[in-house]
Amino acid sequence: MDLRDYQWEVIEPALEGENIIIWLPTGAGKTRAAAYICKRHLESRDKSKVAVLVNTVPLVDQHRKNEFSFLQNHFQITSISGDSELKSFFSEELKHSDLIICTAQILQNALQSREEEMHVELTDFSLLVIDECHHTHKESTYNKIMKDYLERKMKGQQNLPQIVGLTASLGTGGANSINGAQDHILQICANLDAAKIMSSDKYKFYLNTHVPQPKKQYDVTEERPLDPFGEKIKKIMSQIHTYLNDPDLSTDFGTQIYEQRIVELQKEGAEGFCRKTRVCALHLRKYNDALLINDTVRMIDAFQTLDEFYQLERATKELDDVTERYLVQIFDRNKEGLLALAKDKQYENPKLEKLQQVLQDHFRADSGSRGIVFVRTRQGAHSLHQWVKDNVDLQQRGIRAAVLTGAGYSNQTKHMTQHEQQDAIHQFRKGPLNLLFSTSVAEEGLDIPECNIVVRYGLMTNEIAMMQARGRARAPNSICSVLAKANSKEVARERLNETLEVLMEKAIKRVQEMPPWEYSQTIAKLQCDAVIGSKLRDTEREKRRQLHDPELVRLYCINCNEAVCHGSDLRTVERTHHININPNFRLYYRKSPDHVVIPRTFKDWKPGSSISCSTCGQAWGTEMIYRAVSLPMLAVKNFVVESPDGRRTYKQWSKVTFAIEEFDYTQYCETNF
Repeated sequence: MDLRDYQWEVIEPALEGENIIIWLPTGAGKTRAAAYICKRHLESRDKSKVAVLVNTVPLVDQHRKNEFSFLQNHFQITSISGDSELKSFFSEELKHSDLIICTAQILQNALQSREEEMHVELTDFSLLVIDECHHTHKESTYNKIMKDYLERKMKGQQNLPQIVGLTASLGTGGANSINGAQDHILQICANLDAAKIMSSDKYKFYLNTHVPQPKKQYDVTEERPLDPFGEKIKKIMSQIHTYLNDPDLSTDFGTQIYEQRIVELQKEGAEGFCRKTRVCALHLRKYNDALLINDTVRMIDAFQTLDEFYQLERATKELDDVTERYLVQIFDRNKEGLLALAKDKQYENPKLEKLQQVLQDHFRADSGSRGIVFVRTRQGAHSLHQWVKDNVDLQQRGIRAAVLTGAGYSNQTKHMTQHEQQDAIHQFRKGPLNLLFSTSVAEEGLDIPECNIVVRYGLMTNEIAMMQARGRARAPNSICSVLAKANSKEVARERLNETLEVLMEKAIKRVQEMPPWEYSQTIAKLQCDAVIGSKLRDTEREKRRQLHDPELVRLYCINCNEAVCHGSDLRTVERTHHININPNFRLYYRKSPDHVVIPRTFKDWKPGSSISCSTCGQAWGTEMIYRAVSLPMLAVKNFVVESPDGRRTYKQWSKVTFAIEEFDYTQYCETNF
């Protein structure tokens, strides 16, 4: 296996068994260097077991087929991701494997599992390779795994695995000063128990020639001269404000600040059992979403978002509430006018015209160009894809586009299955596709062919995302375009990111130049503080879970405020999913005729119908078919939770203030059958 000089330079301490972070730019071959470390480790150490951890599902398959494929002739390699049934038999797979490639969450689940065929210990491994290791901070899955490692280290355990982290960009952690950036980088080093950060020094010139940087350009647009579609939406929002009669409510429509205030108002309405406030806030948020979409992509996309929302309201809700009927009628009265404006091309978004110019500059029918347009949301990716398909000029340029988004399930926007992701990447790699509209899933690690044009379309991200996206433009004379409104927050943030990138490089240099004794002392203190802090947070979480007796907790439908169950009716499955085991609960909900499709498999259950409130039609969750039993699985965001301390809404079950027991299938069957 051939390595370049700079790769040999950065892996040297790892070959001696040291924990390191390899810091090389995107496209420099970090994964290849890591694969060689794995090879040497497996060859030189008896009973060695290696785990290669990644943070996105597509990377699991990619690493097995690409950089780690050469090891398959000599070692048993297994890849496991969320839609693989092997995850339930992780322990068994490890017994027969030398190297496992998996998402971090799969390993974390196996570490926490009580099932014999799934459970593993961290000490079952002799080497962990952590891809995109800059994510090892705060409550990330990488950091949860490393928290277990550090706790064991603090207790003096000796047989812990070697750690090798890979990254192109450690970032500054939100710091704007050299000292703050250095503190962030030291914390990442402490979290990974890294003895040093390895980058190329002796062969830096060769590295820079091998990984050329694209030319960056700012493609800025002016404001729309006229926006009658947006103005009409704002008038409707003003009408709803008048109906709501809340003079203190902000009218800064079409902004993130307004959205934050509306989300707070929705929460206040739910917790105060004020249906009028909550429902008005919900609808105002949808109109605000439409304004944000109108500012990003086409008017017709914004209209369709609203139209689909109101179609769903009519299909699922009883509309027996005066406020719901009023809001549906407002949309109905304005629907034709909004649609007419949305179809009027003279008022179209100037960003689209600018994007068309950028793409036309790089694509010709025979040019062999390839590009990625990075967008903020899945909805934006699908909208721009449709825009390209409808654009005759771009079709004549030979553009063959597709969408690449995350595989996580969402009922808001179409998600991609793992197979669809792999298919899109394969077609882009092999040639049938030459343009991807992608969310951040394609920023990190994916083996995507050299692009000569990368567009960051209206993005507000940190310096890490900027560097990762830029690293996709690897072809000679490639361009990285920042497309945004002139003098916008997006442009200002991109300029700041450029400054933060330089700051990060200086901070890393400082860390690398620290005297060994000072570095070791600093890391030891940070690790001690991290373990103590983690234990304190765990204690606080446990205290919060024990605050209230589940018998004294009631759940109400968030929409109609009908009391539907007690906290004591709830159980957890796989410590993640929350079900109601009270047989009388079925009186309160109705089921959809079709089963929900979730693009992954589960050990003991599969999804059934979606469920909703039988009184008002509010969505509640999904039916779980557990072995032979159907049980309602609830999303806490669809309920108001009342405890002796008052009423609250939650986004996650982990935040509730009462304990929920694990589901006992045998006991349930004995009680109910």
